[in-house]
Amino acid sequence: MARRKPGEGQTALVTGASAGIGVDLAECFARDGYDLILTARSEGPLQEVANRLSAAHGVKAHIIAQDLGAFGGGSAVAAKIAERGLNVDVVVNNAGYGHAGALTSSDLQTQLGMIDLNVRALVELTYLYWDRMLASGRGGVLNVASTAAFQPGPLMANYYASKAYVLSFSEAMWEEASGTGVHVSCLCPGPTVSKFRERAGTGKTRLAKSAGAAMPSAPVARAGYNAWKQNRPVIITGSRNAFRAGLVKFMPRKTVLKMVRNVQSPAD
Repeated sequence: MARRKPGEGQTALVTGASAGIGVDLAECFARDGYDLILTARSEGPLQEVANRLSAAHGVKAHIIAQDLGAFGGGSAVAAKIAERGLNVDVVVNNAGYGHAGALTSSDLQTQLGMIDLNVRALVELTYLYWDRMLASGRGGVLNVASTAAFQPGPLMANYYASKAYVLSFSEAMWEEASGTGVHVSCLCPGPTVSKFRERAGTGKTRLAKSAGAAMPSAPVARAGYNAWKQNRPVIITGSRNAFRAGLVKFMPRKTVLKMVRNVQSPAD
């Protein structure tokens, strides 16, 4: 008799699942037997991912095309899930975006939309499925933040602040879930190969030029998934990133602000 996989009989909802870390996180769950609900804005790429993961791992993979940044986007996804008679055991809040530059270097919609997607939608989906997780005593939440969460970010202020919220929220929810069997983890990647860099424009900053090669998204996702399985509240990918994030707490705040502004400035 084949050995039962740990995720069999459970379903993971993965946001931002059409590219990058989201796809690789979905694959981590599928490999362990979780059925998938994949959501992002674009239906075509989602279907391609769903078809590939379903065939490769023998799991069911459903797709829901939805803009989570729209007001009520999380509730809209939950309603569509309920209409199909599906349940959610794990929520993977990966969807998000950033914008490199001063606050007014983009329009207001871009800045507010960042909060809507990075923060509001994440809280909305966590809220909608939280009580069911606690009642069943299994599953949980895996939130994707960033090493940006550990300090303020001049020239990317809104993005850094949004990820600081995700980190703080995740740690608090980890404590609320203590002893329940529900796992909560916050994945904090440094520079990672993904479409995020293209959209945010971070590839042109001094940080991108000086930080060395960005990590591929697959090992970043595996580190986050393994940390979630172990119920570790926070995981920073890469030893250099972990060192830098830890160093911040020992440095004067004004020094940190000047350093971040310098690395977030456009490269010469």
